[in-house]
Amino acid sequence: MKRLEHNRTLFGAIVFILLLLMQIALGKAGHLVAGMIPYRQIDPFDSFAEISIHHAVQLLIALLMMLALSKLLNLDFYFQLGDKKRGIRSLAIFTAAFAAISVALHTFMALNNQLPVYAFPLDERNVLGTLGFQLLLSGPAEEVVFRALPIVLLIRSFGKSIEIKGSFTLEVLLASVLFAFAHVDWSLMPLTFEADLFSVIYAFALGIIQGIVYQRSRSILYPILMHSFSNVLMVGGGYAFTALFS
Repeated sequence: MKRLEHNRTLFGAIVFILLLLMQIALGKAGHLVAGMIPYRQIDPFDSFAEISIHHAVQLLIALLMMLALSKLLNLDFYFQLGDKKRGIRSLAIFTAAFAAISVALHTFMALNNQLPVYAFPLDERNVLGTLGFQLLLSGPAEEVVFRALPIVLLIRSFGKSIEIKGSFTLEVLLASVLFAFAHVDWSLMPLTFEADLFSVIYAFALGIIQGIVYQRSRSILYPILMHSFSNVLMVGGGYAFTALFS
């Protein structure tokens, strides 16, 4: 029995490393395809097109992988409505809380002259393009790649869901670590490692929340909506307060 548990732990560690390598490869594939598409005519300030293509490529590859894995290993990635009552309640509470946080944060920033400075004009094209990306692509791509895929594969590799406390599980923790790492800029040649501590902690914390909702609701839909809505509230809040107070 102990030998089996040891083997499962080792297998889980190997899968975790493979997931990390996979997310790096998906990121590079997204940038490669985006670099091949001439999008400057529709996005001269590079505010939304490149990242939209990048995330669309990631999402497409991940969905193809999940389709193959679901057939080969009989895995369920929860592409369903799941527990609607629990999912909708979680979404409503999260969105309301995030709206309040966004208003409070941007009010504080406005009072302290710390509102965001953008590398593009806040015209109709850039505002609609960036908010469209946040609403339609950021949630679906990142929740599929960094939530559904790793959580389900880690459960299979460990042989079961491993509870840490209550609804908080080891697979959610590990998936959140992967998501946080995706917000780190690094390179091997030359060796560089740069990270905005707030962004990394923010990604990790939201990864925990959305991972718990994913498992409790048995649906990827609610984490996707939570992710997209929170991004729109934060980015849109920055635009609104900048327009009002600048």
